[in-house]
Amino acid sequence: MYPVILSGGSGTRLWPLSRATLPKQFLSLASHQSLFQDCCERLEKLGLGAPLVLTGEEHRFLVLHQLQEIALEARGIILEPVGRNTGPAVAIAALHAMKEDPDALLLILPADHVIEDIEALGKALDQGKIIAEAGKIVTFGIRPTSAHTGYGYIRANASGSIITFKEKPDAKTAQNYLESGDYFWNSGMFMVKASVILKAMEQADPEMVESCRTAYADLTPDLQFLRLKAESFGACPSRSIDYAVMEKTGDGHMIPLEAGWSDLGEWPSVWDYQDKDKDGNVLKGDVLAENCRGSYFYSDGKLVAALGLDNIIVVNTPDALLIAAKDHIRKIRDLVADLEKKGRSEIKAPRLVHRPWGTMEIISAGARDQVKRITVFPGQKLSLQKHRHRAEHWVVVKGTARVTRDDEVFNLGENESTYIPAGTVHALENPGDAPLEIIEIQSGTYFGEDDIERFEDIYGREGSTK
Repeated sequence: MYPVILSGGSGTRLWPLSRATLPKQFLSLASHQSLFQDCCERLEKLGLGAPLVLTGEEHRFLVLHQLQEIALEARGIILEPVGRNTGPAVAIAALHAMKEDPDALLLILPADHVIEDIEALGKALDQGKIIAEAGKIVTFGIRPTSAHTGYGYIRANASGSIITFKEKPDAKTAQNYLESGDYFWNSGMFMVKASVILKAMEQADPEMVESCRTAYADLTPDLQFLRLKAESFGACPSRSIDYAVMEKTGDGHMIPLEAGWSDLGEWPSVWDYQDKDKDGNVLKGDVLAENCRGSYFYSDGKLVAALGLDNIIVVNTPDALLIAAKDHIRKIRDLVADLEKKGRSEIKAPRLVHRPWGTMEIISAGARDQVKRITVFPGQKLSLQKHRHRAEHWVVVKGTARVTRDDEVFNLGENESTYIPAGTVHALENPGDAPLEIIEIQSGTYFGEDDIERFEDIYGREGSTK
């Protein structure tokens, strides 16, 4: 079996915790690890081997770092230059798998799902393997608990052959499906031979497959990654595997799955999944709730105090606060789209940003100053660079820093500092075996990430701000 993890989603329905640069699959929502890490470890526990990971280019180092945290390696990490939904991602995975094994049996998994019962999952996969090897496209159905319009609905006959596959029906249709008792939710997990899914895609959407073949033909190694050709992959139609194949194929087969599945797709789903107090509230972080019922409160930072609130979602992050009634939460995509039209930075990145060398967190930002907390992992180094519009003061608060400043190279210990004037070529490195933490105080007229001119970079990002 050839596991494939699709990790390219944006997770806008869990804003403001989930952002474009840190989507929900990389957040710790169900355990002390991220959903992506939980997915990788499920594969290991099932003895299925290392996965092929498809992810967005801007998430490449986040994927690598999270794999390193759990001491796992991927079979490969393919970078999508732009998001094109699950259809093209599956086509690329199939092409890659067939290059290694013409008869590869794909197990396609979203990175952001919760599955509590791994033993039940393993039994369902064993069933699916027999059917998929016979040339069917196997999906795993979840018994619906509500008339949710965000899922696909499947009706199969007694033998499991899919009769109806309807992706994201309207509310009335979803209610009819629920009341009939004949339909299952599509879990988004598939098992299929690579050759079978490619053939089905070529019949249903030849333009999409041709674009994927062109993009894959120029797959380029880049450090630990494999990079798709941006021009041809960008020309690929954006299609989900559900619309592109499953609604059209006559070779679909469904296996019911009862394994504690959830996609944690919306804040009410997160509330429903997590432990609650006697009044049905979920409290995360520094929260005080009095006379509240059925609500979700999350605080990353300051105290959140709530009085007399029922069925409310409150998510407090350092730069954005969401307050919403549960029954209005599905409109969050419209809210995020409106913020995007207005050019608001809060939809793009949280204040804590991940980089290949570590993390940086904006502590304070003014018109002519900005303060960051920078953490550099052991043995890692920021690029050799300079800025035109800002100067920087560095204060070491933990560990040892090796500083390059024009022609000078020197070390700084805790409580020591240095000054980097605008226009100075500089670099920061952690030569130690423990994380390095510094406070960076920037002063100047512009603090954008595009005010970086890179000269050397061990991560291959010369000329890039990512």
